[in-house]
Amino acid sequence: MRLVSTFSIAGFDPGTASWGVAVQSKFLAVGAIVPWARAGAGAVATQAMANYTYGPRGLELLSEGRTAQETVEALTAGDPQREHRQVGVVDAEGGSATFTGGGCLDWAGGIAGEHYAAQGNILVGRETVEAMARAFERGEDDLASRLLAALRAGQEAGGDRRGRQSAALLVVREGGGYGGDNDRMVDLRVDDHPDPIAELARLYGLHNLYFGETRPEDVVAVEGEVRREVASSLRRLGYLREESPDERTLHAALSAFVRTENFEEREQPPGYADRAVLEFLKDRAASR
Repeated sequence: MRLVSTFSIAGFDPGTASWGVAVQSKFLAVGAIVPWARAGAGAVATQAMANYTYGPRGLELLSEGRTAQETVEALTAGDPQREHRQVGVVDAEGGSATFTGGGCLDWAGGIAGEHYAAQGNILVGRETVEAMARAFERGEDDLASRLLAALRAGQEAGGDRRGRQSAALLVVREGGGYGGDNDRMVDLRVDDHPDPIAELARLYGLHNLYFGETRPEDVVAVEGEVRREVASSLRRLGYLREESPDERTLHAALSAFVRTENFEEREQPPGYADRAVLEFLKDRAASR
């Protein structure tokens, strides 16, 4: 059995009915083992001498209406290696529980608070999970951002005493996935990187860029100086040839860029554009 020594946090956001897990470890591809979540049921983080079945079994128990504590007890009760396991759970109502077996390597432990369970093993000390708990409690952003903030705080407080290698972020919400026919709102992994949390945050920024909703205040009229910059950038990238394109030609070129870069979720009617897309267009053109 492989040892998944790491720190993680499972969390719930009642405002958006979202559940998720964030994790970091000195372990290759930790996202393939630790984080599990299902909309309407809850979230599970399984680590230490990880019992992979804690993930799917835990979600089934939560789907049956078990509380986080009941789920932890059911998972560990029949496990002869439970003293070497670590698991954190949040349930459908945001109840939380964390378990650390007595055989886990120091420092090992966890904190179960309102809507979250933070835990870790082979850590510098308890301050890692305490910092994660404080960061989550104080967070006011979306669940994914709060989970990431907790990871950063844990790392800054010492983190895994062996170092860093991989990280992952999983957030689910009913209908929150691509196309609206699944619950995986965010599912990002950094399998091998010298600074996995920073890289995970970068990927989450890209995720928001590609799949985030355009706020009304971020819709920009393509006119005046904005129009000149858009036309210049599109010409530099080869989407436009005319020096003075008419509105139809300019919109067609901008639409081609938007679809090539997978920004369909942010495409606007003729004469308007998403501010984030315009910034991306400007930066991409400047790099040529």
